[in-house]
Amino acid sequence: MYRYDEFDERFVRERVDQFRTQIARRLDGSLSEDEFKPLRLKNGLYLQLHAYMLRIAVPYGTMSGRQLRQLAKIAREYDKGYGHFTTRQNLQFNWPKLKDIPAILDLLADVEMHAIQTSGNCIRNTTADQFSGVAADESEDPRPTAELLRQWSSQHPEFVWLPRKFKIAVTGAEHDRAAIKVHDIGLKLKRNEAGEPGYEISVGGGLGRTPMIGKVIREFLPKDELLAYVEAIMRVYNAEGRRDNKFKARVKILVHETGAEEFTRRVEDEYAKLDGPTINAPQEEIERIAAYFAAPDYEDLPAESVTLDSARREDAGLDRFVEQNGFAHKQPGYIAFTVSLKPVGGVPGDMSADQMDAFADIAEKYSLGELRVTHSQNLVLPYVKKDDVPALYTELKAHGLATANAGLVTDIIACPGLDYCALATAKSIPIAQEIAKTFADDARQKEIGELPIKISGCINACGHHHVGAIGILGLEKGGRENYQITIGGDATEHASLGERLGPGIDGEDVPGAIEAIVETYLGEKQGSESFIETVRRVGADPFKTRFASFVEERSKALEAAE
Repeated sequence: MYRYDEFDERFVRERVDQFRTQIARRLDGSLSEDEFKPLRLKNGLYLQLHAYMLRIAVPYGTMSGRQLRQLAKIAREYDKGYGHFTTRQNLQFNWPKLKDIPAILDLLADVEMHAIQTSGNCIRNTTADQFSGVAADESEDPRPTAELLRQWSSQHPEFVWLPRKFKIAVTGAEHDRAAIKVHDIGLKLKRNEAGEPGYEISVGGGLGRTPMIGKVIREFLPKDELLAYVEAIMRVYNAEGRRDNKFKARVKILVHETGAEEFTRRVEDEYAKLDGPTINAPQEEIERIAAYFAAPDYEDLPAESVTLDSARREDAGLDRFVEQNGFAHKQPGYIAFTVSLKPVGGVPGDMSADQMDAFADIAEKYSLGELRVTHSQNLVLPYVKKDDVPALYTELKAHGLATANAGLVTDIIACPGLDYCALATAKSIPIAQEIAKTFADDARQKEIGELPIKISGCINACGHHHVGAIGILGLEKGGRENYQITIGGDATEHASLGERLGPGIDGEDVPGAIEAIVETYLGEKQGSESFIETVRRVGADPFKTRFASFVEERSKALEAAE
């Protein structure tokens, strides 16, 4: 895990002092809210429906137990006793008081954390595969790349006022768990035919009101040329991206309107003009950063654990937890775990201060002090010895953190929606809760299998509904909350956008509609096909037909009730 150096420490502390003065001026009336807005956004502070919201950066989702324990302290002393993990691998506090923000930022700085560039028209937190460094299908750990980009992009003088926010994701695996194709820039570590390391580079992905899948503009870029090439992309976007209409200001619009081939030409032209050696990191710096992510000192263990195998035979709950939430580790004798923050009936992504404290202890006891945040609003323990799994499960269970539903129908991504967000047009959280309750039965979830459901409370798509196998978009229609349902979305290497099934429906009808969709899938599937595989084989028509029947049945039922 990366450790801040003296420059990082000084940089963060100076920013806290600057913002403390700006907050004081806002509180005494010297700054109006309009004047304060660009200043607070540069420091991760939003104004939501009911209170301010502070978004904490968790670079590439990697965090220590010590840092999580500090977040628990902040949640307990300055918020309402919990935090909310987001699809950007960050954490949000939804209820801080403005006067307390400097104290919170000081506490964050004490554990090498901050809220810089988590908002505003800048390069946001670079995200990565949550199983970086432990995945067997990985060609190279992407975290050193993400850290290099963090250092390069932090307060980059040319890119602090971009046309719009900018998001980068990186993976080193064949199976894309970082959703790189729906980012402004997606980087995939790979090797060419000569075995040399480099990147496949995609540009122009994104969701929101105009969802698009990123286009590959470089099949292979040598690894040591990364910063200069990314800078060329950023220069083209910064110079040519629209600033007259924020809804058309993302780089995806520029790529679409220019054409991928012409956009690529402009980037290559800009790249050719740059003095690469003055931009690219020297090899010794790349090696210095990479050293922070060296594999831990693993114990020499047998591949299988007699202790774990025996415990699984005796405990059905443990067996299901390992089967569903376990992730195969590249190191013999170890296993990684997704720890679900989606208990049935709970708020997706929320974690109480008490759970944070407990999980910090668990990470230190069972995972070498490290945890990861996923873009699906869960956590990961990356370094668990198989022999320790039974004890780990017992402790997780004691703190309500042993829900065995990773990737299943109840593991729902949901934005905060109209319960918190000033931009939302409908609620997300209650819909997610009701769907989870509908499919609460473990046996039924297992029968259905992998089924990512994603919910957004407005067209900005913070819940990533466009790439949900089932996507739900909440809008306002005629004074009522109205929900559109799509199927067939995918955020992996087979990235696709969902197709709408029909007209929007009332919130109370959504769980029933999802049931109808799921039953259609179970009737159509062949063998062990997943939901998305069945949709790709049969198309959307069977689902549209069943959805139309559901809407008609509900309409008749409502008419009869009147």
